[in-house]
Amino acid sequence: MASLRLAVDAMGGDFGLRSTVPASVLALNENSDLHITLVGDRTAIAEALRSQSYDSSRLDILHAKDSVAMDEKPAVALRQKRESSMAIALGLLRDGDVSAVVSAGNTGALVAMGCIIVERMNNVRRPAMCAPIPSDNGHTYMLDLGANTECVARDLAQFAVMGSALARVIDGRAAPRVGVLNIGAELIKGTPVVREAGDLIAANPHLNYIGFVEGGDIFGDGVDVVVCDGFVGNVALKVSEGVASFIRRRLQAQLSASVMGAVLGMLLKPVLRRMQRANDPRRYNGAVLLGLKGLVVKGHGGSDVQSFLTTLRQAARAVSVDLSRQIAAELAEENPPTPVAQ
Repeated sequence: MASLRLAVDAMGGDFGLRSTVPASVLALNENSDLHITLVGDRTAIAEALRSQSYDSSRLDILHAKDSVAMDEKPAVALRQKRESSMAIALGLLRDGDVSAVVSAGNTGALVAMGCIIVERMNNVRRPAMCAPIPSDNGHTYMLDLGANTECVARDLAQFAVMGSALARVIDGRAAPRVGVLNIGAELIKGTPVVREAGDLIAANPHLNYIGFVEGGDIFGDGVDVVVCDGFVGNVALKVSEGVASFIRRRLQAQLSASVMGAVLGMLLKPVLRRMQRANDPRRYNGAVLLGLKGLVVKGHGGSDVQSFLTTLRQAARAVSVDLSRQIAAELAEENPPTPVAQ
């Protein structure tokens, strides 16, 4: 098994140290094989650790005098934030000092810095953000979720290869079912890019392509990997989160609107609690940035302690199965190789 050494961008995310430090301690305490390097303001990290109980031999602090703001433009971060916690953490990965980097920070900056500092795998034009989405099948992997707002057909075909490899390696699915997100299942539907991507994926003998899928299919049990560009994927993800919150609010309002509703709510409370636990977004936090030479896992910007802990677990799991190497092997089998355009 690969060494479980993670670098954490301790300053990233909306909550910064309030999430990253306690989550890192929890991860250390539940996994004795794990070693974590917290990258950020040394004094602030030390203060946040003061009340925590952990094995100090498996936790290091690496000082960074700067951090990337959540609203910072990626180009600005690339030019001006090379000594930020994010950049330094990625440098540790590039140099082989850690096995993965985990950050809840600025997505655009993380992707841009990842491409420059860690570099892309051979033949990869654009890396993709992939995460599990709750579904009737347990979960469905979806990519891209925001790293690339505009894609060509070759990008989507490559996303299919990487997503299929992730589903097979992480979940042990022998032949993950791959679908391309479209406005309909018919072959004539969709943009030229989407239709061409479907043809390219269908022609790949290493993929179990089932054709076009619609938005509702993401949450069913008929597909394992859903491919789309980052604009569509991010919108679909945020809409699904919003709908789930809307239904929860409406249900709570109806159950508290009358005495009968309150009684019914008490009877349904165990069922609703189980449903909430099963579909809690914090259980699915952590998107892997596929296509880089090293493993980078992105947590939601609003990650709380439990959400960030899930992201750390995702990273440890991906390291333990040597995900990056296996995806690189999958990409090497592409025929013909995808040309890299800078």
